Amino acid sequence: MTELETAIVMIIDVFDKYSGKDGKGDTLCKGELKTLIEKELPGILGNAKDKSEGDKLMKDLDIDGDAEVDFKEFVIFVAALTSLGHERFEKMHKK
Repeated sequence: MTELETAIVMIIDVFDKYSGKDGKGDTLCKGELKTLIEKELPGILGNAKDKSEGDKLMKDLDIDGDAEVDFKEFVIFVAALTSLGHERFEKMHKK
């Protein structure tokens, strides 16, 4: 597989690893999302210990308002983080 194909499979695997603990395998509840962020993104979002921050993130990601994050909502989140990372790296290289 190419690097991009591998990255796509890894994103799917990470979502699947954390979804379904509450019995719904195709979504992340707030607790599953919190665990995913703590384990998989500790350097980026792991410092958000404040409960209100977790609630705000869940609300922001839950586009359809069903109190869960489905795969499409998760991918939008990953894309947004990737875009922010790209912007940060561009700024670092320009200095």
